[in-house]
Amino acid sequence: MLFRPLPLHFYRQQSTLELARTLLGKLLVKETEKGVTSGWIVETEAYIGPEDRAAHSFGNRRTKRTEVMFGPPGYIYTYVMHTHCLVNIVSGKKGQPEAVLIRAVEPCTGIDLMYERRGKEKKEQELTNGPGKLTKALDITKNDYGLPCYTLPLYIAEGKTIEEIEKGVRIGIDNSGEARDYPWRFWVKGNRFVSKKR
Repeated sequence: MLFRPLPLHFYRQQSTLELARTLLGKLLVKETEKGVTSGWIVETEAYIGPEDRAAHSFGNRRTKRTEVMFGPPGYIYTYVMHTHCLVNIVSGKKGQPEAVLIRAVEPCTGIDLMYERRGKEKKEQELTNGPGKLTKALDITKNDYGLPCYTLPLYIAEGKTIEEIEKGVRIGIDNSGEARDYPWRFWVKGNRFVSKKR
């Protein structure tokens, strides 16, 4: 194991909105046979079902896809949207289906391997500046669904101190009623790897 994962109590001691902020600057790590890739988390979004119309668990919707969200915090929730895999961290207490989406990371280790996965013609800024881009760069897949995020192969480690955090509305949820206006997206101010709103 290349880095030291954050302990389980890190996920149990804070609310979903708090976790969405404190994950900024932490290191998202994926270890594979090809090598280790990692990136500092620079953008997140909180999803607080069942009252949050933008959450997959809105209305306590419990399906095969959302099942892991109903379990304890500190586990991986991956799903595919528009052919892209997205990665979330389950954040609510058991029975409270909440999660934090990791929207963007700043590459740290394994950058050559990221280029191999994303395309050598990509600009470095484009490697991981979006939720589907970062999962491809780090080889995060549906197979990571339900795994703990405090041990191999996919985990979050201590990172670096963040000077200033900004917040705003979440992206890509225009059909979610009043939930589209909730300021539950957080990002590192001035970081060039933060995703761009369309």
